[in-house]
Amino acid sequence: MSIASSYPFLEVLWTMVIFFAFVVWIWLLFAVIADLFRRHDASGFAKVMWIIIVIVLPYLGVFVYLLIEHEGMTERSMKSQQAAQEQFDAYVQQTAGRADPAEQIAKAKQMLDSGTITQAEFEQIKQKALGAPTSP
Repeated sequence: MSIASSYPFLEVLWTMVIFFAFVVWIWLLFAVIADLFRRHDASGFAKVMWIIIVIVLPYLGVFVYLLIEHEGMTERSMKSQQAAQEQFDAYVQQTAGRADPAEQIAKAKQMLDSGTITQAEFEQIKQKALGAPTSP
């Protein structure tokens, strides 16, 4: 009980607020540094100067960068997200494929004619290509 009396509830709350503020600042620091490396419009010298400012004056440097570059950060972040979405969409298209149902049935017919698949398997492929439910 002596520990609880020496560390009152309001101090616990204050410690949690300070810890949360520190975590938010660390997150902002990483966001600023990531944005600096993502920039293509800034020279290497400008990037180095921003890094020095952020290291020497950590809180002030991060907040000044956010005030000055907030619109650019938003644009770069949106472009990065768009590029990631486009890559994902292209991957899904490549993996899933967009085979024409007629093409799938023709391939299945060739496989049936060559003896690779049975008539029942051909019917299943045909039903799947046409989007009809298959019976087990």
